[in-house]
Amino acid sequence: MKEFIKILSIAIIGGLIVAGFQHYTNNNNELITDNTIKDEVINPAMFQRVRNNPDATYASPDLKVAANKTLHSVVYILTEFTSKSSVYDDYFSINDFFGNKKRSNSVLRASGSGVILSSNGYIVTNNHVVQEADKITITLNDKRIYNAKIIGTDPTTDLALLKIEEKDLEFISYGNSDKLEVGAWVLAVGNPFNLTSTVTAGIISAKARNINILGTNSAIESFLQTDAVVNPGNSGGALVDTDGKLVGINAAIASRTGSYIGYSFAIPVSIVKKVVKDLKEFGRVQRAYIGVTIKEVDAKLAKKLNLDQIAGVYVESILEKGAAKQSGIEQGDIILKVDNISVNSSSELLERVGLHRPGDKIKLEIIHNQKIKDYDVVLTNTYGETKLDDVSELNNMQRTGAKFEVISSSLKKNLQINYGVQVTSIEVGLFKSAGIRSGFILQTIDKNKVTTVKEVEEALKNTSGGILIEGLYPNGVRAYYGIGI
Repeated sequence: MKEFIKILSIAIIGGLIVAGFQHYTNNNNELITDNTIKDEVINPAMFQRVRNNPDATYASPDLKVAANKTLHSVVYILTEFTSKSSVYDDYFSINDFFGNKKRSNSVLRASGSGVILSSNGYIVTNNHVVQEADKITITLNDKRIYNAKIIGTDPTTDLALLKIEEKDLEFISYGNSDKLEVGAWVLAVGNPFNLTSTVTAGIISAKARNINILGTNSAIESFLQTDAVVNPGNSGGALVDTDGKLVGINAAIASRTGSYIGYSFAIPVSIVKKVVKDLKEFGRVQRAYIGVTIKEVDAKLAKKLNLDQIAGVYVESILEKGAAKQSGIEQGDIILKVDNISVNSSSELLERVGLHRPGDKIKLEIIHNQKIKDYDVVLTNTYGETKLDDVSELNNMQRTGAKFEVISSSLKKNLQINYGVQVTSIEVGLFKSAGIRSGFILQTIDKNKVTTVKEVEEALKNTSGGILIEGLYPNGVRAYYGIGI
């Protein structure tokens, strides 16, 4: 009995010791778990569930709906041109952004893309897709074919509005490019290399990019940069968000080869909406201006001006008849915001102002004499007037088929000339019939100097019979043209 009690006591004591040790170990493990980060083993089944769940945090975006909404609203554009002169070819070889061009029997053909904006056949595309086209053919995704007419073009934004005669077409609704964030998924839809109805995906890589590709003094370049694959033939095609809404018109690529190497650029839909509305209503864009020359604020300028931060756009000079002069803005001021939206680059400022027409009022937040002040500014047209451009000027443009712009300072310097008015766009009209090409710089009309767009328009409007136009092309070749008015 004594031996039995002894053995039992030892067993009980041993059990208590083991239980106490296990309790201590568990408590210690809990302490370690609470105060350290441990690697978790991923369960393959759980990973599969996360990947297939569209609501999960790490789920890939579902782009099928956006693609299906868009495909039938993006069209294939084929254009035909008459054979061009060597002067024209030498200059424009750098400006043919997209399209597959080949010569046949003195006819130049090019292809691109367009986006249907309304059920009754309005189509937006790039200006460079249809510029100087003699014939424009539209092919829908279901292979129906139409001839299109140009409603209007705007070289300063590289946009054009076309029209086909049809009803009940599928079209894309406008999205909001202002609310797009860097990293947002987008789809590019178009017809690269004649491969119709092609969809590629990417993200917004940057906003408000100025890549200096349009080449005119008043160009608005505030591109959306994406890594969606875009190639020749995508020009004028749609950039859409994951809801299938239009956020941009594809316009350019950064490439040393002529094909996609990683970056593409689209015109934001905020600009597209304004340009399309103007072209529908007036046949031309009603551009608004502040009346200043500007430069971006960098670290060097910020230090020179003793600024607390590197922000805003610096006002280099004030035009005498512009809106800024009338509002009290001065040289040396720094524009921080337009209608409460920050602008930290020239492209951002031009985009914000470019959304308005002459006569519109905007609010500018400006650093003036080291103090932040608000200015109410009534925007003007290129002549310093708050009224919209005259319809008679539109009729004059339709007659000549040309749009004009005072040449840039850089072009003056390159050509070593002091004045001139450049033809920025050419359509069917007197200028095209005479052989004048886009890019030509007018210097005299009937031996009289022309230094402003107004002088050109007045000279053409007030002249009857024949006139002599003299000037040169950007490659330095001088040319003379006789035109019957």
